[in-house]
Amino acid sequence: MIELGQSGKERCIIVGVSTRTVGRSETEEYLDELALLADTAGAEVVGRLTQDRDRIDAATFIGKGKVEEIHSFVVEQKVPLVIFDDDLSAVQVRNLERVLECKVLDRSALILDIFASRAKTNEAKTQVELAQLQYLLPRLTRQWTHLSKQFGGIGTKGPGETQIETDRRMIRARISHLKEKLSRIAQQRVTQRKSRSLHTRAALVGYTNAGKSTLLNLLSGSDVFVENRLFATLDPTTRLVPLNSSIQILMTDTVGFIRKLPHHLVASFKSTLEEITEADLLLHLVDVSNSRFKEQIIVANDTLAELGAGEKPTLMVFNKIDRLADRTVLHSLAEEYHHRVFISATRGINILGLKGEVLTLLEKEFVEETFRIPQENQKLISRLHATGEVLERLYEDNQVILRIRIKRKDRERLGAVVEGK
Repeated sequence: MIELGQSGKERCIIVGVSTRTVGRSETEEYLDELALLADTAGAEVVGRLTQDRDRIDAATFIGKGKVEEIHSFVVEQKVPLVIFDDDLSAVQVRNLERVLECKVLDRSALILDIFASRAKTNEAKTQVELAQLQYLLPRLTRQWTHLSKQFGGIGTKGPGETQIETDRRMIRARISHLKEKLSRIAQQRVTQRKSRSLHTRAALVGYTNAGKSTLLNLLSGSDVFVENRLFATLDPTTRLVPLNSSIQILMTDTVGFIRKLPHHLVASFKSTLEEITEADLLLHLVDVSNSRFKEQIIVANDTLAELGAGEKPTLMVFNKIDRLADRTVLHSLAEEYHHRVFISATRGINILGLKGEVLTLLEKEFVEETFRIPQENQKLISRLHATGEVLERLYEDNQVILRIRIKRKDRERLGAVVEGK
């Protein structure tokens, strides 16, 4: 039976560990984020504990004394769940659950659970299931300990190890099937992106809950789901956004990043995150009202680098300025970042300034060029369409006149091809 709090949510304790590299104040702030994750997953945090250690305990992560302290609280408060802010090994989870006599989750398991509950489309569900199975595979020994006990004597040999291997084979087969399925979905996404190649593409990226969906709704007049919780958006949403009376771009809202985002999750969401790698420019949203926004910038930048998008043209969009009590921080950020803008997506503050900065970035990275191509050279015409955004098409004397916007780095290479016909 699961103990529920007054709110009807599953009650839990969250646990963090301070080390030589992570101080107590940082650990407390990380636990604040873990509490938000727990709330998003549908849990009520009724206690939190931090432990100072020079070295992580291999058996229980936090040491025997702290485990007993948590056990006393669990028994006294009838708490069915303990969540750790760091990843635990299969041995650590098994040992902790045996002593605490309740369910134990680590940060990755919690995030995977949130993604599973938030996944709506077939693609997102497939991606989450793949990540969950990849997370579960090395931890199967914990699931089957009740079958692998050997007591000796005739007829007492348990089928534990055989069952584990059977289960592993089933999971590996399922993982292989899901990877093939995602590969087919990825090909469909390539086709979709080709159909959108006539427009410049921008991707909204950043730490989770930075306001990406709110901004996309404001710019496009759409109704992307918005909630003041982590990971409200899993599936990418693309909308047409007008920058001025003559220029429009396609803007994609992507899944938010977070500290210690499970590697399997990043790998599973590869086809979704390719919207970032295929974008012409990035709008990196930052919740400037968050006390640790600079660390969140680093986390987002590291994730972008892992995806191979670290060098893309990027506009830093510092959001939620209406929540700042002291705006002096904006002056230092203005000096630190050349391409930056300060807005409030919720209140619509400085949205024209944002559009102007996007246009400036486009002018820097792109150039408009006019090409005259013989109509019979359809191969070259198709290449021009695929390379740039066609702004105007005219026909004159058996020639096609194309005015296109292309990346500056492609201009010289493309010009040589056109001149050579």
